[in-house]
Order: sequence, then C-alpha cells, then structure tokens
Amino acid sequence: MAKRSRGGEPDESDRIEGFPHPRETLRMIGQEAALSRAARAIRSGKPPQGWLISGPPGIGKATLAYRIARYLLAYGARQTGAADLSVPANDPAAIQVAAGSHPGLMVLKRVLNERTGKLMNELPVDEVRRLAGFFGMTSAAGGWRVAIVDTADDMNANAANAVLKTLEEPPPRGVLFLVCHAPGKLLPTIRSRCRRLAFRPWQDGEVVRFLERQAGADPESALRLAAMAKGSPGRALTLMSGGGIELDRFAQELVRELPRLDEARMLALASELRGAHGAERFSLLFERLAEHVKALIEVEARRGEGRRLAPWLDAWDRLASLPAEAEALNLDRQDVLWTAALALRDAARC
Repeated sequence: MAKRSRGGEPDESDRIEGFPHPRETLRMIGQEAALSRAARAIRSGKPPQGWLISGPPGIGKATLAYRIARYLLAYGARQTGAADLSVPANDPAAIQVAAGSHPGLMVLKRVLNERTGKLMNELPVDEVRRLAGFFGMTSAAGGWRVAIVDTADDMNANAANAVLKTLEEPPPRGVLFLVCHAPGKLLPTIRSRCRRLAFRPWQDGEVVRFLERQAGADPESALRLAAMAKGSPGRALTLMSGGGIELDRFAQELVRELPRLDEARMLALASELRGAHGAERFSLLFERLAEHVKALIEVEARRGEGRRLAPWLDAWDRLASLPAEAEALNLDRQDVLWTAALALRDAARC
C-alpha cells in the first residue's frame, strides 16, 4: 500500500511500496529521445510554459516532470547544469523536491474526501484554482515556479477549464506540466497550447533488464512480470511488490480448471483480500482473471465457437465491473470473489 507522505498529505497512489517516489528518483532510465528534446528546450533560455507528457501508466512520465522541475529550480532555463538535466542529490533544490517542500514547486493531484476518508475519483476545480495564486507569487531570487498536474486524466470539466485559463495567460518564469495517460480525452485547446512529449511503452527485454538490475528479480520472474506489465516498468514493480506472479498463477489455474473450483484454495486466498491491505491485491487478482478470460475468448473466437463466446463475454464484463462495485458499495471482497468465480463456472458449463 502507498505510504502517507510527509506533512500529512493524502496517501500517494503513485508511490510503489518499497521503491522511491518519482520526486525522489534521480536516475532516468529509458525515454532518451523525450529527455533529449526536453533538455534542448529547457536549456534554450525560453522553454515552453505548458508541457503535456503522455503515455501509458508507469513508464516514467512523472519522473521526467520532476527531473525538469529540479533543473529549473536549481539552474533556471540556462545551460549552467548538466546536458541531461540531472541535478546532484545534495543540491538544495533536489533535497527540497524529494522532501516535497520546495516553495517553487506545486503538485496537484486527487485529494482525500473528508467525508469518506478515501481519495476522490477526480481532481476538483478548487485544487486547480490554486495555480493562479501559486504562479502569482514572486519567485525568490528571480527563480522559476513549476507546477505538475498528476494526472491530467483525473481533472473534471471545470478543472480542465481552469488549467486552460492558466495556459492562455502563462505566467513569467512559470512552467506547467500535465502528466497524462490518455491525451485524446483532454480538451483540444489544452493539447494545442502544450509542448508534447509522448512516451513509448518499453520493450519486454528492457523491462526484464530493469527488473533484474533495479529490483533484483530473478530471470524467470522478470520474464513473467514483463509479459504481464505490457511495456510499463512501473507496472512491473507494482506487480512484483503486490505478489503479482502468485496471483497470476492462481488466476491462470482457476480459469484452466473450470468448471471445477478449488474451494479450499479459494477460501485461503479470499481471507487475504480482507482489510485495507487487501484492496490492491483484490484489484490485481481481478485484472489477472480478466486477462486470462480474454485469452480464452480469443482462442474460442479463432476456433469459430461463436455460441460459446456470449457467456464468456458476459463473465469478462462482470470481472471488469465487480472491483469498482465492491469499492463503491463497500462489499465484502470474499463474497465478490465468489460471485466472480461462480460466473466463470457458469460460463464454462455453457
């Protein structure tokens, strides 16, 4: 689970347990082309004031945003620092950014719902309106101000319009980064006012090497995690820390053995999914179940077994919707798992 950050901020959904937060990560791995483009623009003296960093989750978008922020806060838009935008770990700007305490950096993301105590589903307009006051303050010693919206996908309509207003009236010595998984969903007027940095998914071999070198994964585990992560090293780390291989193996065997259900094994796993610490494993389990059912559907489709597809498609839809229903209605995860398993059993019997 994500740890509570310094200063009593909300739980950080972008922190992977056991690994540094993007704001603490000084090494940039992969995405050399995007980094090179960003470095040329930042060190030119007149960098774009709006940036859209896009790509699938977990491939280093926020890491790059924090890297550029550190450079601007340490050196400004000049060629004083390193050509790769790196900043020494002992630099005051790097220390403050890592601690989440630099006065020249604002990070906007979903906040806690005071009524439920859980993270809100979207980034509200009141949060985004803080940008006006932040950029309106005078920077110390003529420095820069940097804001990061992580992620822009979370903005509601009013929040998006507030961001657009900031982009239409860019502040001097101010830079706004929008970290985004699905840029096509943003307002065209937002996209048109930003410099675009599009990140590509990693190759499986790159993810394997990353897991072996950075996380100490053995070769067999790294290969399996890379296949599940679909080009996202961050996702691979999440799977690794959350017992992804174990859950994937369970999901694979459950689908393969249908309509038979191993009730003893089901009960043992279900008991692990209760409580606050079971939420992440619960979501991950359903993700892996859906992936294996999808593979089964593809096999049936290639065989031309049209009559068998409908029940499997219905079961696949249920796998996709059940975790959200369980969260919204505060359902018992053990009961939800059994509901899913019975739906899969019924599909296998058709």
